[in-house]
Amino acid sequence: MQLETKKFYYTPEEYLELEEKAKYKSEYRDGEIVPMTGGTTNHNKIALNLAASLKIALRRKNYDVYIGDVRLWIPRYRQHTYPDVMVIEGQPIYTGTSTTTVMNPMLIAEVLSKSTKNYDQGDKFLYYRSIPEFKEYILIDQYQYHVMQYVKTAESQWSFTELEHESATLSVQTVDFQIELCDLYEQVNFAENNED
Repeated sequence: MQLETKKFYYTPEEYLELEEKAKYKSEYRDGEIVPMTGGTTNHNKIALNLAASLKIALRRKNYDVYIGDVRLWIPRYRQHTYPDVMVIEGQPIYTGTSTTTVMNPMLIAEVLSKSTKNYDQGDKFLYYRSIPEFKEYILIDQYQYHVMQYVKTAESQWSFTELEHESATLSVQTVDFQIELCDLYEQVNFAENNED
């Protein structure tokens, strides 16, 4: 006997209403609400190391750095997501009347987890590429020294750089910023990475 599960479809407006009252964050994927998994302490350290370093490097310049709690709306694919780190040049473009959801990051960084790495490298990157202002995508492995960097070089063309050593330096192309992997991974204990 096969059990029938009922699948619910939500509008973006219904999702936002539910998200306002929710105890935990969820993403919206074209009608489906997907609960987000909890982040590890290493995940948090990496995202915070990057965001803090970017914030200091871009101080008094025309950029804003956002981390984790700011939602991104991708209208072409009807996706609401919470990138780990975003950089916006100039003023954020909001959707709706609140300041909780932006639409115009130029740089997005995601810290990869076992449960999300395929999505972050695949469909999510496809969705992000539909954002006109989006020019750089940085994927950071939390289990070892490993960073993948995609930089838009022309319409529908992206260059790829891979860094795999503690002594390597990540040179961001869309803003004036560099960080050594030893600083990006500061206080990360790879031996703790058995969860997620």
